[in-house]
Amino acid sequence: MHEVRSVPSEAGAANRPLARLTGASKRYGAVQALDNVDLVIRPAEVLALLGPNGAGKTTALGLLTGALRADRGQVSLFDGSPLNWRVRRRIGVMQQSADLPETLTVAEHVRQFSGYYPQPRALAQTLELAGISELAGRRYDALSGGQQRRVQFALAICGNPPLLFIDEPTVGLDVESRRAFWRVIAQLRSAGTSIVLTTHYLEEADVLADRIVLMAAGRVLAEDTPAGIKSRAAGKRVRFSSNMDASLLASWPEVSSVTQDANVIELRTPSAEALLRRLLAADTQLADLEVLPLSLEEAFVTLTAAPRAAHQLV
Repeated sequence: MHEVRSVPSEAGAANRPLARLTGASKRYGAVQALDNVDLVIRPAEVLALLGPNGAGKTTALGLLTGALRADRGQVSLFDGSPLNWRVRRRIGVMQQSADLPETLTVAEHVRQFSGYYPQPRALAQTLELAGISELAGRRYDALSGGQQRRVQFALAICGNPPLLFIDEPTVGLDVESRRAFWRVIAQLRSAGTSIVLTTHYLEEADVLADRIVLMAAGRVLAEDTPAGIKSRAAGKRVRFSSNMDASLLASWPEVSSVTQDANVIELRTPSAEALLRRLLAADTQLADLEVLPLSLEEAFVTLTAAPRAAHQLV
């Protein structure tokens, strides 16, 4: 009798995680940088790691890219070890800073890095995606900080890898360059590239991410879509037009904070229904009433506040 062996379907293989941390921990002396963290990176998604300084984001990236070793737990990259150079050739990495030879031109840098990969992008395509075609002949030390960041991005994508790790990619970029970068990330994701990024620009995560992992004090606090993260933070924003006194509104127990611009008032509240009843009774002329979810920034502050405070007491 022949043994029957199941063969994974193409759909199953396509949905297999590209990388994962399982119970991963990392300590630097007395500092617990990561504490039993589970993290999964899926095909064709943008995953944003968010958290305050010291949350463990960069350490998590270091484990996944083979730059660091975990003290405990497992780290998997393409079903192998990120310490294996053959496995690492399938990723692109853009770190927060890079020490590159200053005398090489932009094109020379890209050609050199492209040689590390089996099937790199064409030079012209890499330069165009990074928005640095016109800088190809310029020496690296002649570039501005923002231009150098774009060169570093070009080096991350030049090998045409299926998985990118990008740490604070738009630091030093002006608004126009940042939005151009967002368009490229969306283009790469649409082409099937998975992208893991850390960023302090919460608007960036809100625009780009399919999924957000919120970290603090070396632990994962929440994992969800941007909309899901916002919904996890208790509270709403109530915006309306009124001549009511802002100091009076601030004294109400249903109100957490008040902002006012002329006669447009916005209240943050943990109890929207109770606040609405009181508002409508207090001002029958109230107009333009809207009940809105918290912004990603407000949700971020709310969800990370307690773990950060507890960590500082340790």
